Amino acid sequence: MLIGCAFNYEAHASEFERLGRIPVLKARMNADLHMGDALKKTASANLFVIFGEPDIDILDADDGQVQVKVNGVDVFDPSSGKVRSDDADGIACWFIDTDYNMESFFVRHAYFLGANDPYKALKTTLKAEINEEAWESLHSDTSRPFPKPASGRIAVKVINHLGDEVMKVFRVE
Repeated sequence: MLIGCAFNYEAHASEFERLGRIPVLKARMNADLHMGDALKKTASANLFVIFGEPDIDILDADDGQVQVKVNGVDVFDPSSGKVRSDDADGIACWFIDTDYNMESFFVRHAYFLGANDPYKALKTTLKAEINEEAWESLHSDTSRPFPKPASGRIAVKVINHLGDEVMKVFRVE
């Protein structure tokens, strides 16, 4: 097994899963490592997090368009050494780049989920009223339909309630 460590990975790094017959794991280093000697040494410190990935389905929609349904997210929990699988209620927000160019992620669709009344939290944060009908289109585990990408790729980024952010690129033809 080969373990690669970095503070951040480019999205297409998720496609690099093997080096010949050797499986490759990508470990994200906690930004606290930049602190050097000032870093607090505790047994509960999580300095490395193995990347997870979103669990999605790509659905056919009318007029040759597609939709994305997010089912959940899997993230490695370094304190237990196990993969933690959350369903859609464990996701705070998720985003789609509907025509991913393998260089920059552009949020073209944004959705907000969660079990703790995200509508109320957003109203409080923005200190404003939000149109409930508009909110309902953003509070969904299934995207609005969109045209198939010219690039043949979409990227889906998911952030859970713990702040773990994962992204994966999918081929759509």
